[in-house]
Order: sequence, then structure tokens, then C-alpha cells
Amino acid sequence: MKIFNRIIIIILYITTSLFSACKKDWLNAKPDKALVVPKTIADYQALLDNTKGFANPMNIDLASLSMVGDGDYYITDATYNSLGSGGEQSAYLWAPNDNFYAGQGSNDWISSYGRILTTNVVLDGLGTIKPDQSNQAAYELAKGSALFFRTYDFYSLSQQLCKVYNASTAKSDLGLPLRLSSNVNLSVARSTLQETYGQMINDLIQAAALLPVTATYPTRPSKPAAFGLLARVYLSQENYAKALLYADSCLQINNALLDYNELSVTSPFPLSYFNKEVIFHTQLGGYLSFNPPNLIVDPGLYQSFEPNDLRQPIFFKTQAGIITIKTSYIGSAFQPFGGIATDEMYLIRAECYAREGQVNKALTDLNSLLKKRYKTGTFTGLTAADENEALAIILKERRKELCFRNLRWTDLRRLNRDSRFQVTLTRTINGKTYTLAPNSPRYVLPLDPIETTRGGLQQNER
Repeated sequence: MKIFNRIIIIILYITTSLFSACKKDWLNAKPDKALVVPKTIADYQALLDNTKGFANPMNIDLASLSMVGDGDYYITDATYNSLGSGGEQSAYLWAPNDNFYAGQGSNDWISSYGRILTTNVVLDGLGTIKPDQSNQAAYELAKGSALFFRTYDFYSLSQQLCKVYNASTAKSDLGLPLRLSSNVNLSVARSTLQETYGQMINDLIQAAALLPVTATYPTRPSKPAAFGLLARVYLSQENYAKALLYADSCLQINNALLDYNELSVTSPFPLSYFNKEVIFHTQLGGYLSFNPPNLIVDPGLYQSFEPNDLRQPIFFKTQAGIITIKTSYIGSAFQPFGGIATDEMYLIRAECYAREGQVNKALTDLNSLLKKRYKTGTFTGLTAADENEALAIILKERRKELCFRNLRWTDLRRLNRDSRFQVTLTRTINGKTYTLAPNSPRYVLPLDPIETTRGGLQQNER
């Protein structure tokens, strides 16, 4: 595929850049630095530690075109008409496939499969190394990290490019092309959705066994991060028993919560980078409509916060006369947080408890979280008559707590399968109204057109 040929050049650029900076003696032994390739465990770890580098950084530009269409915000006609990124206008209005990317490649596809190629370079390279006692821990960290990073991208892409998981059709529904080798000459067709999820789950279970309990930096994967991603994967499958198991496993290691009373609601950046709730740090893609004041918060979302709920003044601000996003778990509103945090795990565990009929445990988790979000002394613990009422309360709080993390699209997809929670999205641009109905095929975005026209991959029907 042509995109992968471009990506492999970028990988070589990363390799040369990293090693020219930190492996000078080793490089000096090579007659041609452009031909340098990683060979040691430390070399492969260096590729994975490329958090913000020029080419294919591992912790930014997560696939997030789906958030453009999730209904938590809207934009003006002027902003819409100025959008230049391929696919952003189309995603905002849930457009059909025809010219969806406006003649451009998919940014999400290119950045995600670039990272996937990096992880495959690492995994293939590590496969040629036999670790000993002196480097076993470093080997396991690199291998577990590569498996985790690859799965993170597979998961993010699957929520955009594949149908919502349905156990009765997953063996025939189209999944992702599962690139598991750094050999770009291999032709890889789309897997089934069952195979896609199976690959993700198997890799994450393996990663969890290899990764340390505590990461040196939040940009590196860890055991609780692998558990947290497993909880997400199982939640999107509606496998609530397994989602509960792994959310609980994650929280058994790290259950820290920020007390929003200790934050400054008047600060322009009240939430700090790498705060104690962050289990794994990554950032969403840099779409123009995400940036304040282009992003106008959905009034229904904004008004759902009660007067003593500190999340409203911490998450949002008024700028240029409109209500927009103020901050996220990266310390600013630009390229919002797309990682894993403890608040999400509390909400997953609470939802799963409610679905199992364990109402008291569900509300204990929810109230533990909300107590840290309301002004001191103003929060009264929520109660519910039964599991259905508890579930409705938890899902409402889930949308509020996790807004602008690119999680709502997945929630809409799975919850639309339940008539109790179906949502119809509507937007008006340039005098025309557009609607996304529950369970619409347009909840599945089209593949990168280069991959379908030149690479032979089967396109999604929308």
C-alpha cells in the first residue's frame, strides 16, 4: 500500500533522528547513517518513547474524527465553511461516502497505521532477541508496550471504521486490516469484526502480563493501563461481566481521584498535565473544530450540570461570547485528552454493577466520584429504586464526566441498540438540517479512499 510506503520512510526518519541524538558512538561505526536500524532492546524502547516527535509520535494524534460527529458540540456556519481538513466537514454532517475525504487521505488512518507500523517494527525486532536475566524486564516492557500501543490504535480505528459489535454477526461483519508485521509488502485484507476484537483482547492480556504495575511516565503503558483498555474493549462489546472485571482490576491498582475543590475554577488551566487520575496519557487529533472558540458546547450538555457541580466552571468557559471547552487532562483545551483515567474506570465499574443488579455497589462508585466533583458539603449521595434507574443515572453522569474524550461516539453506538437510550442527532448548517438516526449505517465512517481504490480494501457501505 502506498500509505505504508510513506510510513516506513517516516519510521526510518524516526530511527535516524533518535539514534543520532542518543547513540552517537554506535552510529559512528556505520558507514551510512541513513541505513541505521534498531537492534537492541533500548533501541526499540526509544521508538516507543517518541511521545511528541516529528514523525508518528506515539502519544498524540489519536484517531478522533468520530468526535466531530458525536453531538457534544456544534460550530457556526463560518467555522464549518472554513474547515480544510479532509473529512472534517463530512464527519460533522454524517455525510455519505462520496468524496467524504474531499480528495485527501484520512489523517486518522495515516497516523494510526504509522504507529502500528512502529509497533510491528519493535515486535519483529524483539522477536530476534533472546533476553537474559539482565535485560528481561526491559524486554518485557518494550514488548508489552508495543502490544498495548498497537491495540490502542486498533481499538480507536475499530470504533470509527467497523460496525458496532454484535455477537450474532461479528463473524461476518467487516473488521480492520490487522497488520501484524513490519513487512509493508504483505497484502492484508480486512479481518472479520470477531477477529479484530479477538486480536485486541489477546494482545492486551499478553501486554498486561508483561507490563509493570507502575509506569515510569504516564506516556508509557502499564498493567493498569492494559486493564483499563480491556475494560473499554469489553464495554464496547457489551460484555459487561468482563468490563467489570478489568475496570475493577485497574482500580485495585490505582483508584486515585482528584478533589475538584482543590482546583481553581478561575484558572485558565485548572487541570494539570499528568494529574493523579491519569493512568495512560495520549491526546486526540488536532481537528480545527475542536479548538476554542470554534467548539460551541451543546446547550443540553452544559445545562445538565447542577449549580454546585464544579465540573461546569472547570471544563468550560465563555470566550468570544460563546460557551466553549476550557481544559482537559492535558492541561489545556487543544488536542484534548484521549487517554485512560481513573474516573472512567469508576464509571465503567458502576455501569456494570448496575447492569448486574448490584445497585448499592454501583451507586457507591458513582457517589465516590461525584463527591469529589461538587463543592464541599453540597453533595448528597444519589439513590435509585432499582437497577434501571441506577443505570440511567450513571449513563447521564458518564456523558458529563467524560465529555470531549472521544468516548461518546462509542457510547452512542452501543446504547442505541437499547430503545431506552436511543439518541437522534441533528445539526443545521447553511440553512439545511442534517440528522443521524439511531443505528444508522453512518455511525461507521469510510476507510481511507487510497486504501480502497489502490489498496483493494473493501469500503464500508453507508
